[in-house]
Amino acid sequence: MNEIFNENFVKGCSAIGAGLALIAGLGPGIGQGYAAGKGTEAVGRNPGARGQIMGTMLLGQAVAETTGLYSFAIAIILCFANPLVK
Repeated sequence: MNEIFNENFVKGCSAIGAGLALIAGLGPGIGQGYAAGKGTEAVGRNPGARGQIMGTMLLGQAVAETTGLYSFAIAIILCFANPLVK
């Protein structure tokens, strides 16, 4: 039973988990592209509100980016500073 849960098994599962964590970076990328597109459409319709639209869009993109950064941090921790290996 102990042979199954050896260090190599944990490292392999950590690598798979890190890969899955990096897939979470796709969502923020798609969302930010969509937000930028809608922001440019809104500025095209109402150029006078450019400042408000850009500020709101950039704030939303910054909040969306945190998901990608958290997933990247988890992947780095799982690969290099693995807390699951003794």
